[in-house]
Amino acid sequence: MPHFVKHRRRGSKALICEAQGLALLRDTLQASGNGLLQIPEVYAVSEVRMELQLIEQAPPQGALMAQLGQGLARLHQLPMPRYGLGYDNYIGLAPQANGWYQDWGRFFVERRLQRQIARIEDQAIRRRFDGELQHYQQRLTDFLNQHCQQPSLVHGDLWSGNVLFGDGQVWLIDPAVHYADREVDLAMTELFGGFAAGFYQAYDAVFPRSAVYDLKRPLYNLYHYLNHFNLFGPSYLAGCEQGLDALARL
Repeated sequence: MPHFVKHRRRGSKALICEAQGLALLRDTLQASGNGLLQIPEVYAVSEVRMELQLIEQAPPQGALMAQLGQGLARLHQLPMPRYGLGYDNYIGLAPQANGWYQDWGRFFVERRLQRQIARIEDQAIRRRFDGELQHYQQRLTDFLNQHCQQPSLVHGDLWSGNVLFGDGQVWLIDPAVHYADREVDLAMTELFGGFAAGFYQAYDAVFPRSAVYDLKRPLYNLYHYLNHFNLFGPSYLAGCEQGLDALARL
């Protein structure tokens, strides 16, 4: 079986966390009988090197985009007992804080938005963003709790680069797994241009998005814009501002 090899610098647990996330997704899909989504096999992993199954990629066809939507919806339909995760992992190159919560709104504020804002190097921007979040924190927490149906296992970093199509199957890679409001995954798919329309139609046919999804989308993507701002700089500042502006519409 052909292998694909990924490397990281020593001292990071990113590859180990990635392998754990792939295993959690695979086990959950298999236990539920969800054969619509596939997870590459991990053959070996350490801090510095991971060997995993090589997927021979092909252009996405309409039927496979629909299969992705159906498979993701079925994954999200599985009710889970709590929000968060029992260990910290990574969102791309950045650490991602987790922990167990019964309160989704508090988890998202404390473990997603507050942690990213605290990492902002520019003191003036950090103080301004922190002040805005504090002003709307209770309103945001209450809104998210009111409009979250259940904890679901989410991929956590679901943009087009982390979905592969090959051998007539849909493959998920590079997860940032945790248990969350399932619409964090849907919001992330729209961050960089969105998936094909057939994906959303197939998803909604199985598990329709909530009536307030359009308002939740910029709130959830604020986390990713903050992360990209911290990693890659000012070109993502406007996206952060848009997410913060959405707080005023709650």
